[in-house]
Amino acid sequence: MVGREECGIAGIALTEGNAALPIFYALYALQHRGQESAGMAVCSSAKDGEGNEIRRMAKDTDIRLIRGMGFVYDVFTDQQLKSLTGNIGIGHVRYSTTGASKVENAEPLLVNYKKGKIAIAHNGNLVNTVGLRRELEREGRIFHSETDTEVIAQLLAKELVRHDPIEAVKELMRRVVGSYSLVILVDKTLIAVRDPLGIKPLCLGEIRDGDEEIGEGYVIASESPAIDTLGGNFIRDIRPGEVLVITPSGDLESYQLYRGKNTAHCVFEYIYFARPDSVMDERLVYDVRMKIGERLAEEHGVEADIVSPVPDSGIAFAIGYAKQAGLDYIEGFIKNRYVGRTFIMPEKASRDTAVRLKLNVVRANVEGKRVVLVDDSIVRGTTSRRIVDYLKKKGAKEVHLRIGSPPITAPCYLGIDTPTRDELLASNRTMDEICRFLHADSIGYLSLEGLIDSVGIDANNLCLGCLTEKYPVEIPGEVCIARQLKLTHF
Repeated sequence: MVGREECGIAGIALTEGNAALPIFYALYALQHRGQESAGMAVCSSAKDGEGNEIRRMAKDTDIRLIRGMGFVYDVFTDQQLKSLTGNIGIGHVRYSTTGASKVENAEPLLVNYKKGKIAIAHNGNLVNTVGLRRELEREGRIFHSETDTEVIAQLLAKELVRHDPIEAVKELMRRVVGSYSLVILVDKTLIAVRDPLGIKPLCLGEIRDGDEEIGEGYVIASESPAIDTLGGNFIRDIRPGEVLVITPSGDLESYQLYRGKNTAHCVFEYIYFARPDSVMDERLVYDVRMKIGERLAEEHGVEADIVSPVPDSGIAFAIGYAKQAGLDYIEGFIKNRYVGRTFIMPEKASRDTAVRLKLNVVRANVEGKRVVLVDDSIVRGTTSRRIVDYLKKKGAKEVHLRIGSPPITAPCYLGIDTPTRDELLASNRTMDEICRFLHADSIGYLSLEGLIDSVGIDANNLCLGCLTEKYPVEIPGEVCIARQLKLTHF
């Protein structure tokens, strides 16, 4: 189980009507990517009585923002959604990777600058934030949050004073290092940006002949199910280094500003983060996870009676494992759907209670059985150990852990809030030591080769830093394979 989620972003540009409600639905579809806070910013593309665009100065552009802590349905009321009038907007769900858990760090961020306002939502993590922030502070810029997103916003605002939006974004991309997928509102225009290595996902969809409640137009989202939820059609992934612009008149423009020698798609999108029904880089995530499970059975077969997942992230892996191994797939756990990933417990409650609140063992399914327990990954290992103990307490004869990723041996600096090396279970232990720590009868991690084959993307085009300790961007104290330094801009 990977420690924390990333963020989810969405952008909507309708030909007419209000964007707030479809943004709300899109964020709901992306809720798995962050449950800490949610927000949206909406601006209107005003038209006269004959439907012609009213040309206003950028400084007259009105962007309205609502954001708050909690789930999407906690943050937005029906009255608030009705108050956000405008046909263009962006939204965000967050789980922090930089900045504390407080409303000041919730997104989208709204920034005033000389020519008007910009709103921005970001999925990813910069690795040169500190230097850029100091530079901007020396210039007299004031920060109101602790996020790298505000650094991006301030840099963009600085460039927009001197350049048109495309040139401003090009300068922004030249300066920032790390992972970023962005949706931006500026002058009644929706802009989408994906970093030159394509580390974080971002896709494009279109709504045509849809529900009257939704309207028609374009959708930008972290994952394709957000487009499906709106009754739209998935068009394609936004290319690494590409900038999409949806103009106030509804035209779609594409600019390939940078192109790397390779891409560096985050492999944990396929292992854990993405919804299984997402299509990423022309691959259905569910199919990838099934293949991982099948490969896991080939690499780490064991005599057992049943295969059971740790829900929900282990389900597709376990189905693939059971199919390949010729074993029965049976649920050993039932998940409490009303307990979120970030639920708050009283201080006196134990961690064991936390596990039992989320997962309940079906004793009749596991008692006296040799169980293959399949999960996506292991970080610290403490929760996995409690789950193994829980199964055995309920009568499982043996518990054989099978993990759908290689051991996590290094931190992620590009958007996953993983712990330090000292806290990672696999960073300084042998397989036997890991197995004993987890109280399992055996353990088997998927090989790196098996993972790459299952994903179906060449290793040179994946970010595998947390598994190989080699990163696609320069990070102080780490080994860099220097992909970001070999870019072509247009």
